[in-house]
Amino acid sequence: MPIKVKDKDVEGRILIAAKKVFQSKGMEGARMQEIADEAGINKAMLHYYYRSKQQLFEAVFTQLFTLLTLQLNKALNDDSSLEEKIRNFTSNYISFIADHPYLPNFIIQEINRSPDFILKFRSFFPDLKKFKAQLEDVIPDEKIKSFTVEKLFVNVLSLNVFPFLAKPLLKAFLHIDENDFQQLMEQRKAEVAEIIINSIKYK
Repeated sequence: MPIKVKDKDVEGRILIAAKKVFQSKGMEGARMQEIADEAGINKAMLHYYYRSKQQLFEAVFTQLFTLLTLQLNKALNDDSSLEEKIRNFTSNYISFIADHPYLPNFIIQEINRSPDFILKFRSFFPDLKKFKAQLEDVIPDEKIKSFTVEKLFVNVLSLNVFPFLAKPLLKAFLHIDENDFQQLMEQRKAEVAEIIINSIKYK
């Protein structure tokens, strides 16, 4: 019997279809038949590529989570100064999420559904060593407050992530449409960076 070879184009269509279905219905609500239909293949072929919904979900989650952590690591581990790093992180992150608006909610939704699930992806977590070393080098400067990397990273991530997680709520409260929201996010690239930088400086 000849060995079957997986077609990369078919596998790509499956991942695109699965991403669409998982994003709209989550892990629990998604059905393999629906994913197969979206990909334009039959269910038997889908199971040939991915034996279970869990396996397919993990493939999609890995792809999406990797996209995000690559951006985080790139911003945190380049050779720029601490202030430049904060500005670049904010600008690059907001631009990245504007191109992938579904990503924050998708990741948070699945982490809340199964908190231990994220531990499988520990190898993808951002590396904070260089960022921490830079902060520790700068703190002795009289103009910088004593600030742990954990506190600073929480502030950086929170101020950048929350508006995208709460987008429907913010649009309703502020009475703005999608175009207005995108303009607001564009303005926040500089504003959030300055808030964070000023928070670690003495007046």
